[in-house]
Amino acid sequence: MRVRGAGHRLGHLLRHRGRAVAAGLAVTAAALVAAGPRAATDPPRAERPRKHPVTRPARPHAPPMDMVSAPVRIADAATVRLLRPGDRVDVVAAGDPATGGQARVIVRGVRVTELPEPVEGTSQSGALVVLSVPHAAAARLVGASATARLAVTLC
Repeated sequence: MRVRGAGHRLGHLLRHRGRAVAAGLAVTAAALVAAGPRAATDPPRAERPRKHPVTRPARPHAPPMDMVSAPVRIADAATVRLLRPGDRVDVVAAGDPATGGQARVIVRGVRVTELPEPVEGTSQSGALVVLSVPHAAAARLVGASATARLAVTLC
């Protein structure tokens, strides 16, 4: 089967390549205009700021804190067996149901530094964990451990 006039159209296109190039340039220019109109007062592209500047870090570095090691007795010894040195945990103080108190987070994202071996006969009273905490948080942690049962959640 032969398409009538196809050879003529191809020959016509080859003879008038300039028009095809001009049409391609016109389409490209239209795409550039549609991509982002610029006001007459906009600086040239080389002088415009980028969308995501990298001149300063996204989060400023926090000043170094005065860290201390705080031994804490966690009520559930089985939970402590899941921990490893280097883990990050939140310490939660359980509320006293008799007074209607709710659980509250004492410290967030503190590092487990040590897991001492349990002493015989102390498994009923939980397990000891040594945490690296900011100095100010250590006082809150000790105060909470004196009045409430403590638990940890892995971060």
